Order: sequence, then structure tokens, then C-alpha cells
Amino acid sequence: MKMNSFWKTTLTAAAIIFGVEGASAETVLKLGTTGRLGMPIGDAIDQALMPALEKVSGGKMKIEPHYQKSLCAEQKCGEQANQGLIALWTSSTANYGNFGSELAIFDLPFIFKSLEDAKRISNDWLAERQCKLALENAGHICLSVYSSGGFRQLGNATKPVRVPDDMKGLKWRTTKSPVEFMLVKNWGAVPTPYDWSQLYQGLQSGVVEGQYVASPWQHVAKLHEVAKYFTEIGGMWSGNILAMDAKQYNALSSQEREWLHQAADAYGEKVNELDNAWIKNGEDAIKASAKEWYVPSEAELTKWRAGAIGAWLDAKGTFEPEVAKRVLLEQGMDSFVAQLEEAGAL
Repeated sequence: MKMNSFWKTTLTAAAIIFGVEGASAETVLKLGTTGRLGMPIGDAIDQALMPALEKVSGGKMKIEPHYQKSLCAEQKCGEQANQGLIALWTSSTANYGNFGSELAIFDLPFIFKSLEDAKRISNDWLAERQCKLALENAGHICLSVYSSGGFRQLGNATKPVRVPDDMKGLKWRTTKSPVEFMLVKNWGAVPTPYDWSQLYQGLQSGVVEGQYVASPWQHVAKLHEVAKYFTEIGGMWSGNILAMDAKQYNALSSQEREWLHQAADAYGEKVNELDNAWIKNGEDAIKASAKEWYVPSEAELTKWRAGAIGAWLDAKGTFEPEVAKRVLLEQGMDSFVAQLEEAGAL
């Protein structure tokens, strides 16, 4: 998400800096993240955010990173930012829901048709619009909205799955997400909440038979060693944000804010570049050992999207229907809009 005039003109400086370390000679922003070096978020912080901020500020502003939950996990990082203990934090858009529903639109199943569409629409207007609401309603500044792992894809250890009917009766691992639980149920499988750390063994033993996880994460966890059938349905996008508490942001000078946005822009571009490569490498490795990597036809995808309508109905009130409709229509998803309107989800 590129820096825009909104951030430059609507926020006024406060008298006290909360959680921003250093005197006028140097401002050090403490950052908490679940990301780590060797993966896109951590590497983009190290290779883009930190050097870009130091360069544009002439060394007057620096980032102090704390990777891999060493300070906090996503929700706790946001809470610590509010308390002034850290300045910057990263989070999935899903976990941002603890602070407000302004970013919930990014997590609606099948809101985006492709990674390119997600990035294009987010950069063109959606991220700016929703982040403005997040500032007004929850006191957080979204500096960048980006992908972390792309879309979730179906993988299972039992048989080819090409349409939802093929999932009937299969024990499908889910997280605690109500949206994911309803999706799996509507597709005909048996939703089975199951711990991520035990998923490999669960698939190997047959305690669960399938899962719905972003493909590079499937590769990292080596799930393709025990689950050999994959279906590229997309659907749920793995949106993430780089954020800052508004009080601390307001306390920066206008020059410091401009430097920070320039560095955040560099970070957003770098993390998306690294994420694209991470997704491709993960999917290439999975495809090399899979018995089947199936890409549904558009007619088959219509059936998968139909299973998402219940999740949209459950999410009513957390997103603005006209905004969601605009996103879908900009991608030519008129038939999905018709399905959602007929069901009363839009």
C-alpha cells in the first residue's frame, strides 16, 4: 500500500512519544513480529524495511526487530503497541479482528480471484480505505497490507478431490476459525479441529484426512509427504499487515512519518516479491511428489464458491456489502455476486 496524502494531512503530532526510543538525534522503533529470518516477512524486514528507513532518514531513524515471537505473538504485539511497549508490529488480517472488523473484508472466502487481483485491488484503493477505518475506529495505522503465503489450498491423504461432493465424509482438519469450520462443513466433509503442530502425524495416522492450508506452509510442514492429493481452489487469502499504534505515529514529526512510509512502501514491495517466490517454490516441490494437483474448471469453482455463502452470511455486519460487491465486480466475478445476492449475503 503506497503512502498517500491521507496519512500526511489527517494526523497531528502529540506532545509525548509512547514506545519510541531515543532522543532527537536518533529515533529507534521497536518491532515485534512472528516472522523470522529465512521466511518472507522476516527477510523483508531485514532486507527492505530496516535499510530503507536508515537510508532515507540518514540514520536518524532505525528499526529494532524482535523476530519469531521473541517479544510477542500477533494479538499480544498489538496490545503491547497500544501500551507503548513496542512501536511496530505485524499481524494476519484475521488476528487483527481482536481490535476491530475493519480488515475482515480481506478474509472473506473467495473475495479475491487471484494473487494478482488481491495485490492490485489492495494497492489501488482497498487497503487505504480499510486502513483509514482502522485508524478511526481502533487507533492503529496500517503501513502496509500484503500476502503471507498466498491462498489456502486443499490437500488430503485419501483420494482425488475435484468438486465438493468428493469431500463427503472425510475428516478434515480445521483451525478454530468459524469461517473455515463452516466452509469445510458446507463442502461436505467432517470439520475436525486439530492442532497445527500435530497435523503431520494426524494425516499419517488417519486421525484427520485432509487440510486447508496455504501451500508454502504445507511445504514447510512437509504435509505433502503424507497428503498426496491437492486441489487448487484458492478462496481464503493470507492477508497480513505492518502496523503502528496511532499515538506513537502522531508523536513523530511529519518528516519522520514520511520516512517511515517510504520504508513501509519498500517493505511491502519486498515482502510481496519474496512471498511470490516462496509460494512458487513450495508449490513446485509439492507438485513434484503429489499424485495429483488438480485445477478445477470455472464451472467446478462455482460449486466451491457456493459452499462459501454460509460463511459470508455469518460474517454480515463485519464488512460493507457495497465495498465487497465492488471488489468482486472489479474482478469480473458477476456470477458469484449473483449467488451472494440471492442468498442475502450482499
